[in-house]
Amino acid sequence: MILPDREIAIALERGLISIDPRPTENYFSSTSVDLTLDSTLARFKPKAKGIDVTLDPSDEEFKTEDALISLTESIVIPLDGLLLGPNTLILGWSKEFIVLKIETRLAARVEGKSSLARLGLGVHVTAPTIHAGFSGCIRLEIINHGTIPIRLRTGMRICQLIFETTLGTPVRGYSGQFQGQTAPPSPKP
Repeated sequence: MILPDREIAIALERGLISIDPRPTENYFSSTSVDLTLDSTLARFKPKAKGIDVTLDPSDEEFKTEDALISLTESIVIPLDGLLLGPNTLILGWSKEFIVLKIETRLAARVEGKSSLARLGLGVHVTAPTIHAGFSGCIRLEIINHGTIPIRLRTGMRICQLIFETTLGTPVRGYSGQFQGQTAPPSPKP
């Protein structure tokens, strides 16, 4: 069952859901709440000529975070925004820190905003689920599927959360590698 705006607001008031900073009323739609873009992004480094890199996620010792640290660099969105070119993937984070306590029987899905999707901007590749028991900022896989650059700005409404009740209480909450994630500290100039 998807929670409507009234139930999301009640869940926030009762502490069943935590969103920090807390969204104002104009960030709610009938069945979701908007989240905004943090100032720090992770940009994939350009490949050096003559170097071929291959990822093998099936390797027992492969760690996604280690690969991302090796392949990306942290950048801050400039005051005039960052142009995201066509067919370009960048990682971002929600400015908001989300907590979904396991005992509340709530999970969420992060989805794009239709107004941005119609321009070609996606915010997740295949992983919209925010599991019960999750706490952290939401990492976004932001990609421009369009043909024209799109300007990303700190604080822009970038995605929306849709909250759902689970049929029962999970045996264990989310404890994966992304638990407690936050945007990395801004790089030093």
